[in-house]
Amino acid sequence: MIGSSNEKLGTATASVSLAAPASPTTAAPTTAALSITDVLSLHPVIASIKDEHDLREVLGVSCPVVFVLFGSVITIPDIVATLKDAGRTVFVDVDLVDGFSNKPVVVDFLRKYTRADGVLSSKSIMVKTAKAAGFLAIHRLFLVDSFSYRNVPKQVKLSTADAIEILPGCMPRVISWVLDDTDLPLIAGGLVCDKQDVMSALGAGAMAVASSNRDVWRM
Repeated sequence: MIGSSNEKLGTATASVSLAAPASPTTAAPTTAALSITDVLSLHPVIASIKDEHDLREVLGVSCPVVFVLFGSVITIPDIVATLKDAGRTVFVDVDLVDGFSNKPVVVDFLRKYTRADGVLSSKSIMVKTAKAAGFLAIHRLFLVDSFSYRNVPKQVKLSTADAIEILPGCMPRVISWVLDDTDLPLIAGGLVCDKQDVMSALGAGAMAVASSNRDVWRM
């Protein structure tokens, strides 16, 4: 278990000028009938987008799953709509949506005003709320030290996530340790910079990698 593995351990959101939604969307998420395993099996590379330029660029690559890491209460409906109209499966990081102060109401807003398929968050309560609302829910876990590493089982139990994303994702040994303690699908995210990082993460057991590096998107 993680708590007994001491020997393993060493020691800007962009602006988009878009209008607010006039009324709730009536379209249901396209992945409603799919499991998280189905979604992550679509392609081993997930494109993480952090600004409007990334949004334009990702439309020209073959990554079918996109993590949206920017936006606001005003812009997020149109960001999601642009990606959905292009046939993408869309997850929104609710921690990074400006205008909600990281409150669970953002989940209700996404359900009512967008066609998002899933939610990302580093907060257990947000992940749990998203799953209860019918979204696919991914718990982002920042493993910055031994304490955060040992805290993974507790956080995952609280959030009831469908999958976890560990950051940074360029740590194959840590990926294998985490997989010893959870049966959830694992995504490696952050500092995944080239083909070697991708292959190392997948070889360690990650089901997919998430990267904002456009060269990785095109692999």
